[in-house]
Amino acid sequence: MVKSMTGFGRASAVTDGVAITVEIKSVNHRYLELNARIPRAYMQLEDNIRSYISTRLSRGKLDLNLNLDFSAAESNKKVSVDKKLLKNYLDEISAVAEEFGLTNDISASTVLRLSDVVTVSQDETDSSQMWLSVKPVLEEAVDALIKQREAEGTRLCADISAKLETIKDRVAVINARVPVLTEEYASKLRKRIEKLLGGADVDEQRLLTEVAIMADKIAIDEEVVRLGSHAAALEEALCADKPIGKYIDNSIQEMNREVNTISSKIGDLEVTRIVLELKSIIEQIREQIQNIE
Repeated sequence: MVKSMTGFGRASAVTDGVAITVEIKSVNHRYLELNARIPRAYMQLEDNIRSYISTRLSRGKLDLNLNLDFSAAESNKKVSVDKKLLKNYLDEISAVAEEFGLTNDISASTVLRLSDVVTVSQDETDSSQMWLSVKPVLEEAVDALIKQREAEGTRLCADISAKLETIKDRVAVINARVPVLTEEYASKLRKRIEKLLGGADVDEQRLLTEVAIMADKIAIDEEVVRLGSHAAALEEALCADKPIGKYIDNSIQEMNREVNTISSKIGDLEVTRIVLELKSIIEQIREQIQNIE
């Protein structure tokens, strides 16, 4: 199934009181590029996340946001008192009170507010254990992203297929125009010769030779066959069950080359109009496949 490189996925879960949320957005890119925003304390998870993403996606520029909310988890904060520093504070306070005749009315609540005496720390959850909790949420978010990319890819595939059918139809019109142009050329050539000869007999063999030369110059059978072949190759690629974005740009380039050759061979206003239409359609397809994985 053809996949677009544009999509968004989000998933969340609560594990052991930790609320985990993963959001991932992707846009088109020539390669796979991941920009991950992860809490500083769990940057070790980035390697796991990158490794997992590379097994699910092959192209696209990804922005991933991992949020971990511990507010509902059992508190793992620890309070510690720097007793050595507290003793220094108390010694200094006693010395000042004695020196200046002050009442030493210091209390426990007072000393606990002294700078750097009390520190609060939080034990960090082991990163390997946290990965076991994060991975299922990441999988769900990536699943949602891929689902969107597949849906967009289906729409792209249908639109490109419709454009390819239009190309075939317009090329058929050009191909049918060639015999008409040959007949028109023969008629104009005959009238010109008759005018130059002043009513004398026209050398039919020479006339046929000139018409044959002209018909050969504007023959586009080979170009039509090659154009159809490239279009068929592109249609086949759209049905492939693998990333195709890197490999189908060549088909577009070749289709454009054949259309340019047709344009250079046939200097007819109607054909020129159709060629411009074809070039526009091919350019639209080229832009669309830039977003195919």
